[in-house]
Amino acid sequence: MAKKRPAAKTAKPQLKDGEIPVVGAREPCPCGSGRRYKACHGAAASHAVTELVQRPFEGLPSECDWVALRELVPAATIPLTLKGGLPEGVPSVTLVTVLPMAWPALRREDGSVLLGLQNESSSGNLARDLADTLERALVAEPGNPIAARRVPAEGPRLQDLLDPDGVFEPVVHSGFEFWIPDAETAQAASPEIAASLERANAAAIPTVKLTGVDAAYWCETPEKNHLRWVMPHPEEQLLDALARLTAAGESSLGEGTKLVGSFRAHGLMVPVWDLPVGYTADQAEEPAARLAERLAKALTTDAPLTPEERRARGGLTNRQVTLS
Repeated sequence: MAKKRPAAKTAKPQLKDGEIPVVGAREPCPCGSGRRYKACHGAAASHAVTELVQRPFEGLPSECDWVALRELVPAATIPLTLKGGLPEGVPSVTLVTVLPMAWPALRREDGSVLLGLQNESSSGNLARDLADTLERALVAEPGNPIAARRVPAEGPRLQDLLDPDGVFEPVVHSGFEFWIPDAETAQAASPEIAASLERANAAAIPTVKLTGVDAAYWCETPEKNHLRWVMPHPEEQLLDALARLTAAGESSLGEGTKLVGSFRAHGLMVPVWDLPVGYTADQAEEPAARLAERLAKALTTDAPLTPEERRARGGLTNRQVTLS
């Protein structure tokens, strides 16, 4: 007797690239191709992640402040200017350090957009992830958060969407009340948002942006205060200049302060000074401005380092940490 033929398998619907979720490398690709994910759409995703962009904010206005807001500042907001102006129905676009429940972005009821900066990168290029989130937020229905997703490798970057001549002036806040636009909505906030706001405010470290120098941020901690200063100079040149100042006893911000090291973040170097408890942001303003003048002069010196300067440089290098 003839064997029964197996029933024909129903072909899986083909998904568009933007709809394909991330699955295990050996699982069938959700696109319906029949191949394993790692050999299909997973290959492009893996390639994108390995192409890590060291300076994702390069070319944007105030690159150093972008790095600071991404890594150092708990609560801040900055209005953004888009190329070609705002779309119809979008009264404003504001960059914020973080949003409740770690939403990548939020389209408010009035149509305005909040874009969160301190979120994970899926593409290896943070500027591309943020641009994708921004584009989706601009066309989302008002009153909705924007979900995270894997970003197409060929998508635009922030540099393609933002006006390069736009003003970038961070406003640092003591808490996250900017999540809730007014007192009336604050009373109607969901329990989840209220709890998220309470947790975020409890964890926020008091932070102040200095006004006399660029991208320098004072912060207060229980044991000591700090000044963390994002600088745009090439790392080797900056290390030499700081070593010269340290060897000459000119790298501090006054009595009781000390340059203790630095870290790398998004391709830039961030020197860190320890400050005594009670040393305020206002007290740091004048010493920081004088230090900036000394540093500018040291950066122009190309003479070989002396033995003492080399020792100082070695100490600074040994105390470097890479954040990203």
